[in-house]
Amino acid sequence: MNSINEVAPSTDVDLDPKRFWTLAIIAIAQLMIVLDASVVVVALPSAQHALHISIANRQWVMSAYTLAFGSLLLLGGRIADYLGRRRLFIIGLIGFGVASALGGLAQNQAMLFGARALQGAFAAVMAPAALSLLTVTFTEARERARAFGVYGAVAGGGAAIGLVLGGILTEFASWRWTLLINVPIALAAAVAAQRVIKESRAEARHGYDLPGAVTATGGLFLLVYGFTMVASHGWASSLTLTLFAGAVLLLGAFVAIELRSSHPLLPMRVILERRRGGSLLTSLLVGCAMLGTFLFLTYFLQGTLHYSALKTGFAFLPFSGGIILGASAASKILPRSGPRNLMVTGLTMGTLGLLWFSRLGVHSTYAAHVLLPEIIVSVGMGLVFVPMNSTSLYGVDPADAGVASALVNTTQQVGGALGTAFLNTIAASATASYLATRIVSAPVLQTAAVHGYTTAFEISAGLVALSAVAAAIFIGPKRNHVLSGEGADPMSVVVEPVFAME
Repeated sequence: MNSINEVAPSTDVDLDPKRFWTLAIIAIAQLMIVLDASVVVVALPSAQHALHISIANRQWVMSAYTLAFGSLLLLGGRIADYLGRRRLFIIGLIGFGVASALGGLAQNQAMLFGARALQGAFAAVMAPAALSLLTVTFTEARERARAFGVYGAVAGGGAAIGLVLGGILTEFASWRWTLLINVPIALAAAVAAQRVIKESRAEARHGYDLPGAVTATGGLFLLVYGFTMVASHGWASSLTLTLFAGAVLLLGAFVAIELRSSHPLLPMRVILERRRGGSLLTSLLVGCAMLGTFLFLTYFLQGTLHYSALKTGFAFLPFSGGIILGASAASKILPRSGPRNLMVTGLTMGTLGLLWFSRLGVHSTYAAHVLLPEIIVSVGMGLVFVPMNSTSLYGVDPADAGVASALVNTTQQVGGALGTAFLNTIAASATASYLATRIVSAPVLQTAAVHGYTTAFEISAGLVALSAVAAAIFIGPKRNHVLSGEGADPMSVVVEPVFAME
């Protein structure tokens, strides 16, 4: 089995004395990615107005980033394994900062969409390198669990904090600063990483499986683009069917290439292990569902309750606290309970909270109808992400650390991209159906919009419930988890931050 140069036995002598500085730098970098995602949600209406972006095209402010991020993560993880994880982490930081500057200075929608795609591409290099660096830096199992619990809570809380920050910057400065603020953070983190973090790479080096990268990227793009086109062209249109058919062909070709390649981009051994496969399936479904919580709640708060960008951001602040509370509790409970019970409990809470959101109406209020389900969903998701992503990397071959970490991100990002397109289509269709049988007036339009949001929440709840079933079936009992006994595999506990809200 291939090994990684920096992985050593878990003894006090071999512990990296700078490991917690490494954690701080990587957590800040990941926080930047999560902040960037959520900041844009609140700033989107202002950016749309300033650059004259149409309603049909505004989704690409989010989708351009998500598509590039999700479809390039596997390749980014494999390149990091071979060329050096610290090197790729620093390159990702610098590139992300440059792309953020381009987006903040965008003069038209094409420049903004291109900058967002470039951000996603560099994030696809940075994110798996960061996770792999933490995996090989913290070699003592219980210390690693605590470190990644802190990492997950900080990055998870940043998602909601980004909404507040986005509201503040948009309200008192400009939507452009929601992107420009990344520049000094990225550059400072890159300098610190160069001085503190040790280099790490897989000893064996192979080719990069370009056919696999091309077919995976193309297939994912066509799949998401197909869902996007449903809203305007319908499910049965020739364009939609052609996009879906192309996606099936390319993704099928990707699987065939990976099965036959001597050095695959995605080794099938990484996903065919039952518990890991179950966690990744859960991650994909949660990624599909949870974006709707923020996207449609944002529309509801601003469009129905007439909240400003700043007030909307603060309305999401309890979500940050819930994520931190849930993730902190999960990191303490996980060694005793194992992953399955935590995941099923958290996913059940998420399902109930989303069903509660599906009861919203035009006369609902934040205090009475939004706050409590928001807390329920956030605590539930905090309980889920720690064991879900820990199990996703349980027992992975050290040489596959980068690509396995990338796969965790990929399921969440691709799920988010699919969820954005699919749920937006569902909401738009529900709104159109509601209006088709009524005389249009201002109150009816508002009611129709809320009907679309609540329909999307119902579908989201169904997806989370399905993920709970998957977790119950595929995730093993306590004795199968790394923290349940002695002799833990030092590669097995990795906690990825919560979904990027794109």
